[in-house]
Amino acid sequence: MKLLRRTVVASALAASLAFTGMAQARDLVIGLRSEPSSMDPQFHSLTPNTQLSETMFDPLIRTDKNALPVPGLAESWKVDGDVWTFKLRKDVKFSDGTPFTADDVVFTYDRVPKVPNSPSSYALYLSTVDTVEAVDPHTVRIKTKGPSPVLLANLSLVPIMSKAAASGDAPEGKTTVELNRGDGLVGTGPYKFVSWKRGAEIVLERNEHFWGDKPDWDKVTYRPISNSAARVAALLAGDVDIIEDPPTDDLTRLKNDKKLHIQETPSVRVIYIAMNQGSEPPPGMDGTGGKNPLADKRVREALSLAIDRKAIVERIMDGVGLPAANLLPYPAFGTSEKYSKVTPADAEKAKKLLADAGYADGFTLSLGSPDGRYTNDKRIAQVVASMWARIGVKTNVETMAPPVFFKQRNAYAFSTYLAGWSASSGEMLNPLTSLVVTKNPEAGVGTTNWSKYSNPDMDKLVMEASKTLDDDKRSKMLQDASAMAMEDYGILPIQFELSVWAMKKDMRYEGRVDQMTLAQDMKLVK
Repeated sequence: MKLLRRTVVASALAASLAFTGMAQARDLVIGLRSEPSSMDPQFHSLTPNTQLSETMFDPLIRTDKNALPVPGLAESWKVDGDVWTFKLRKDVKFSDGTPFTADDVVFTYDRVPKVPNSPSSYALYLSTVDTVEAVDPHTVRIKTKGPSPVLLANLSLVPIMSKAAASGDAPEGKTTVELNRGDGLVGTGPYKFVSWKRGAEIVLERNEHFWGDKPDWDKVTYRPISNSAARVAALLAGDVDIIEDPPTDDLTRLKNDKKLHIQETPSVRVIYIAMNQGSEPPPGMDGTGGKNPLADKRVREALSLAIDRKAIVERIMDGVGLPAANLLPYPAFGTSEKYSKVTPADAEKAKKLLADAGYADGFTLSLGSPDGRYTNDKRIAQVVASMWARIGVKTNVETMAPPVFFKQRNAYAFSTYLAGWSASSGEMLNPLTSLVVTKNPEAGVGTTNWSKYSNPDMDKLVMEASKTLDDDKRSKMLQDASAMAMEDYGILPIQFELSVWAMKKDMRYEGRVDQMTLAQDMKLVK
């Protein structure tokens, strides 16, 4: 399946009222399904955070709606072995009017690993970078730790900050707390920060110094509305112009509403379940005789076999998804046809595997899940719990607001947890390096592996693939590495999300495979 979709062609017109001879652009209000956890563009690699950063900042390299690299602050680049040379755009200014130079790039990349307490560190995207040098004000030289075939895609996820504005007394310069207040939050993107009232709204206004095409909107207001029915109500009432993730069971009604336009776009986000595989029983576990059954591959396989992924997509997602047997949908780069289809659920085989592992009478565990971060996340967790109960594994579902969930997950507070990951690079190296490679913060790998899963043979293959420029060889390595993780049941893919936006009929947003909602790409139409 190629992640292709119908392109909606729209002419961008300024919505205007004749007033003293000048056109007044309409402001834009966006209903978010999940509020960002921070304004710090390097604190948490999470889509609600990243899409906001993409609106206020620019990376060296951007990716288009299909995850392909395109010029950003770097207008051109070349590679010679392990050395990459980037030529920067001239006459680019930050939103405070100060000039952008190579020193800002060096400062930004140096800051990334210094940001403390990151739930999902941006160091992942710089893990292959050895040194960064400002050759002159408009040239940056990056030396990598060997060949780095996905460097461009990785750099697209690191927004460039202003050295002058973001420097400070802490090792990382301005702290996350300071940036959350807007202090030092200065970028080169199409919009600039105005205010953030937690739980209520985030306000941005057009950056008059922006180097690119002028966006349609003078002001953009983001309103976090975690309840999906409330988001729809806000759209129908005209309180917002566009919403993320309308309820799947409302889609038919919304599609038939002539006042609305619905955009559906395939995504590279996998919803998965991770299992705490440490040597000691994790929190929420009982009835195991002091052991952690999740450290046993047979138990992990049993839990996987108990999950009817097709039923989840059909009944919970109303078909708005794809059952997942891997961390990326086939034929994305590094995926194999062998893992393009899910294994049918088999409760009887699952029970036998549990008995063989010494847990014929089952046991108790916890399943943590955010409530409102992913489409139907709470409902999926509850259904998985009922499926596990059928094989004798009593499951206590613990759901909570996304920021609380991520904090608890990162403290290893659950036996198992449900979460999602968007492979923005479009190839298997991204989810493998983040989700299943052994956690090593110093090396910038395993940054979102909160399951204590470790497979040294797989790690070695992934690291080798990360330095292999030959596409055919790298693809084969990634296929083999992902097969190791799947055959080891180190992580349990559940489904791939299909992204949906609902908007007023005079708007168009084509959507992106990385699921980001970008105000600058939203257009008014006749």
